Amino acid sequence: MLQLDMTGQKAPPPAGLLEGATLLLDFDGTMVELAPRPDAVLVDDRLRRLVTALGDRLDRRIAFISGRDAATLKALLGLDGIAIAGSHGLEILHASGKVDRPVRPASLDTAVKRMRAFADAHPGVLVEDKPLGAALHYRLAPQDEAASNRLAQQLAADTGLALQTGKKMVELRLGSGDKGMAVERLMADPGMVGTIPVFAGDDDTDEPGFLAARRLDGHGVLVGPERQSAARFRLPGVDAVRDWLESELAR
Repeated sequence: MLQLDMTGQKAPPPAGLLEGATLLLDFDGTMVELAPRPDAVLVDDRLRRLVTALGDRLDRRIAFISGRDAATLKALLGLDGIAIAGSHGLEILHASGKVDRPVRPASLDTAVKRMRAFADAHPGVLVEDKPLGAALHYRLAPQDEAASNRLAQQLAADTGLALQTGKKMVELRLGSGDKGMAVERLMADPGMVGTIPVFAGDDDTDEPGFLAARRLDGHGVLVGPERQSAARFRLPGVDAVRDWLESELAR
């Protein structure tokens, strides 16, 4: 079993890491800065140009892996021909436009109804309803963190949905997916199989993706402050990730 790296400072990714690679990218906190509301993130022209150029350089071996649903992320990016693993890998939007997605369970509608009642009583708490999950965001109401987590724990117990924590949020979703599964599913694509996965992400939810990349003889790139992680390399933030990818394009 792979172990988390608990020692030493992680180096930045070396030059040439993308040679023969498939590039897998988390979105929030990795390619765009975190925002107070999920719908307030800024996708600028620099990012669109960068993703387009990387797709050309890597022969379309590029994909996003996100907790967001795939349709929402595609709309934010405004780009075609990019594969997206949404909802923590539970759905795959292929570059061709084909979508693989399980059926939404009725228990999720029950959870959303109770989350919305809670948010109505706690100003600043936001509910993000996704096809295969629902999240409570308390970035704008930090005083409600404990209550939000208690509600999510109760809902998980009542509905059988999986509990997933993140940065200033807590989510309920189908329990069969994580970003490790997303990495494995994407790397089984005929255009990506046999290449080296390089996955960049910033959150605890990205750790299964780092582990899956390592199992496939690839690499994880942690984005943000130094911490215990399965990633081999680290970059300090979103701007550093973009700078690194632009430097790889210039090689």
